[in-house]
Amino acid sequence: MYKKRIYRSWFTMPAFILYFVLFIIPVIFGIGYSLTNWNAMSSEIKFVGLRNYLEIFNPDNAYLLAIKNTLTFTICASVGKIAIGLALALFFNRKFRTQNLMRGVYFMPFAISSLIIGMIFTSILDPDGILNTGLRAIGLDAITKSWLTNRSTALGGVIAVEIWKSVGLNMVIFLAGLQMIDKEYYEAAQLDGANAIAQFRYITWPFLRPSITTNVILNIIHGLKVFDIVMSLTNGGPGNTTQVISTFVFKTYGMGAYGLSNALSTFIFILTMLIALAALKLIAPKEA
Repeated sequence: MYKKRIYRSWFTMPAFILYFVLFIIPVIFGIGYSLTNWNAMSSEIKFVGLRNYLEIFNPDNAYLLAIKNTLTFTICASVGKIAIGLALALFFNRKFRTQNLMRGVYFMPFAISSLIIGMIFTSILDPDGILNTGLRAIGLDAITKSWLTNRSTALGGVIAVEIWKSVGLNMVIFLAGLQMIDKEYYEAAQLDGANAIAQFRYITWPFLRPSITTNVILNIIHGLKVFDIVMSLTNGGPGNTTQVISTFVFKTYGMGAYGLSNALSTFIFILTMLIALAALKLIAPKEA
């Protein structure tokens, strides 16, 4: 028995070594460099303790705004994707002729590169783009805006595009959960006189909690680490209105402040881990 366990463990070694080399070691080095003054202006690297982390929370910098924007993006995008994804899953769980085709249509945006989506929506949300042209055509000139360059609408525009892009993944995960629910539960509930709302509350919702947990964790992780959709749509502008932590990591590293950029990377890693674990602890025990 012992030899069999050793034999099986050998099959996990390549994956473990790859994970250790490509993830664990870079994380350890990143944490180490985050405690130094490493930058492009000097070849001398000195230990500075938590100075880089204190710099992140300096009110005179825009890092606090980036943290706020990241949390706002994560919460709003996650709620939107889960709510719309669940509604679509409930709709497409029914049998009709174009069911599979429509599922594919709604999932397709998730498979498209964020760069391409950014290019498409930059033209759509342009002051003279399709959206404003359509609004003018129906007499709603008063609400036309420069959606991605207006400080009051830029972050909302990015969140809306993110929801459109990723709602299909949430839908597919919910569909998988719905199809695992035994139909006999619904048949028994109908015999007892339960209406559609009661069936959703007492059957669908409890059995969907594993799918909800999966979607919540994935959306939180993706939201806190968001980078590509922001860069392709607004590049963090106008000003710092749509800056998130990952865009600041990229720009700070580009300016040669390597120690500070590693501190930002470490901060977002710790923040993502803590929030994801907290969400998992709150949701998972309630699963059916």
